[in-house]
Amino acid sequence: MKLDKSVAIITGAGAGIGAATAILFAKNGVKVCCNSRTQSALKIVENIQSFGGDAIFVQGDVSIDEDAKKIIDETINAFGKIDILFNNAGIVVGGAIDTTTDEDWDRCMAVNVKGVYLVSKHAVPHLKNTHGTIINNSSSVAFKGVQNRAAYTASKGAVLSMTRAMAADYIEDKIRVNAICPGTTDTPSLAVRLSKFDNPEEARKDFVARQRMGRLGTSEEIAQGVLFLAQNEFCTGISLSIDGGMTM
Repeated sequence: MKLDKSVAIITGAGAGIGAATAILFAKNGVKVCCNSRTQSALKIVENIQSFGGDAIFVQGDVSIDEDAKKIIDETINAFGKIDILFNNAGIVVGGAIDTTTDEDWDRCMAVNVKGVYLVSKHAVPHLKNTHGTIINNSSSVAFKGVQNRAAYTASKGAVLSMTRAMAADYIEDKIRVNAICPGTTDTPSLAVRLSKFDNPEEARKDFVARQRMGRLGTSEEIAQGVLFLAQNEFCTGISLSIDGGMTM
């Protein structure tokens, strides 16, 4: 896929992987719709516009059908088409099965799984017109169990399986659907989670130890993987792990 003059939607674009991907896409000539639940993605749009890129901000919660539809509708109103959808929005919920609350479980599934379904549902009719592509943000935990991440792991396993189902459903429509599976990535979200540990520095060392390369990933490294999946036209139904050897 030639990225120049294409149109992408990135959910959860306010920070971390979503923000890095939005900026990388824009630097490659992509017009970008940056979504976030709060107004955090507005600053990413301003960043893109500062170097001459073309971007809009759409606030909305991907787990709410009306908001998911609004993200698609406002992108079409602004740019006339959709070529790329990066379903990146997600939350991390801690806990094992017996320590995860019903509310945390439901919220995790609503954002991480239902959000992918809702935004994709509204995007697919437009992606059929452009023979576009969908990239879903799964995780290396879809392949490897880690402690105290039961709901999150279940949600990301669901995203990976849903990716394969979507790829099969839309292959004749020439829509490619793939999953990016990051390892632990050094994002603002991770910093917030680490701050809640009794010893954040020790917790960070434990997270680093899961990556066989001995360091955390960067948002920019994951964004490069998303860019690859957007461009490579012989990939569909695949999972691309960028995880520092976590699943090796």
